[in-house]
Parts: sequence; C-alpha cells; structure tokens
Amino acid sequence: MEQDQNLAVLIDGDNIPSAYVKEMMAEISKYGNPTIKRIYGDWTKPILAKWKNLLLQNAITPIQQYSYTTGKNATDSAMIIDAMDILYSHKVNGFCLVSSDSDFTRLATRLREAGVVVIGIGEKKTPNPFIVACDKFIYIEILKNQGDDSESAVKRKSTKEEADVDKITPPVIKLISSTISDVADEEGWAFLGDVGNLLQKKQPNFDSRNYGFAKLTPLIKSIGLYEIEQRENQKGRFKLIYVRNLQ
Repeated sequence: MEQDQNLAVLIDGDNIPSAYVKEMMAEISKYGNPTIKRIYGDWTKPILAKWKNLLLQNAITPIQQYSYTTGKNATDSAMIIDAMDILYSHKVNGFCLVSSDSDFTRLATRLREAGVVVIGIGEKKTPNPFIVACDKFIYIEILKNQGDDSESAVKRKSTKEEADVDKITPPVIKLISSTISDVADEEGWAFLGDVGNLLQKKQPNFDSRNYGFAKLTPLIKSIGLYEIEQRENQKGRFKLIYVRNLQ
C-alpha cells in the first residue's frame, strides 16, 4: 500500500469504542493520508457522548443519523451511501471502514471491485466475511496494547494475560511455511517482504502484532522452524531479510 494515497475514513460510531481513536488514526496514517474523516451515529444518544471531545482533536466530522425505526441500523445505510458518493468523486484511492459489523461486507467487496484499497478496523468479534472482504483488517485490540503506558504493558506481560494475544497454532505455522514456499527461489529462500505481502493477501487479518510481536521477523524467529539470513541491500542502508523453511 502506498503511503501517499488519499484515504476516506468512515467510522461506525454505534459499533466502535472511542477509547483508542488516537492510536487508530496513527495506524491509518501508515497506509495513506486520511483526507476524509467521518463518523456516523445518532448524536442525541448518551452512548456517543465520549466521542464528542475526540472529534475536534482528530478533525473527524460527525454525521447525524437518526434511528427512525426500531431494529433498523440507519448508520449503516448512511455510511454505505456516503462511501459510494466518495468513490464516484474519485477524490480518494482507498477506504478505511471502521466497524465490527458484518453489514459492511458487501460494501467492502464493492469498493475493491472498483479498484480501490479497503482497510478494515474492528474488534476481534468482527465476523470473518467482513474481514476477508478487506485488503487488510486490523484489530482494535492491537491498537489498545500500543496505547497502554509502559507500566501497564509491563504489568500485562508479567501477569501473562492472554486475552489480547493470539497463540501461534499449527494452522498459523502451516500458513507461514506454505507462503514461504510459494515465493521461494530454487534454493528455498524467500524475501521476507514478499512473504508478508502474500500472507496479507491470503489472510487479511494476519498481523504479527496479533501474536505479541511488533514485526514479522521476530515472530518467525520465535517459531524456530525457519532459517533467517540478512543480505546487503545495494539500493539502501537497510539489509534485506530472507527466510526459508528448515524442513
């Protein structure tokens, strides 16, 4: 994903907690320039009160959407209509849909069909159909951990809380190993950047941070089933990292 691309950030205020909006916007900036930032909800409801102070701080435009009918989610409809209007305006190259609601699955699919990048952000309870409809999906729980102060982080690590950290299971190892094989040369070596890109395509919610690692390299090292080699980069100061399966 190009960092200079323009993104439209559309937030489902009824479905996303406000506590980590700062970390969320910082994460989004890694993937592009959020030129449009809107949040949808019924602002007459007390439940959205926590968002109000954060909107000015993060230059997010609130969109009022009254709930006219009980049991119907008017916020979803408003977001979908706006997304299509923005798409046809050709002002952005990608969208960031912030919600844990599977109702946005078709929207994500439609936007990708139009050739734009779709990044999803939501809680781990997000249904899989919405996750796989995005190019990349990021869990808010990851951003929550990044937003903790150092004392809290140390405490969490020392008590070994596992609620926010996924275990590295055999299926995860199989996914990594097969992906290395998919992009490896004749000697079995694969450029780690290519491995990471293909992992993302295979599984949009794959993120080393889900397993407690800031980057893919330490995650792979922790598994102990791969050989890692650093090579000189003729075009830059950073060394290139290659990996291959030991078995």
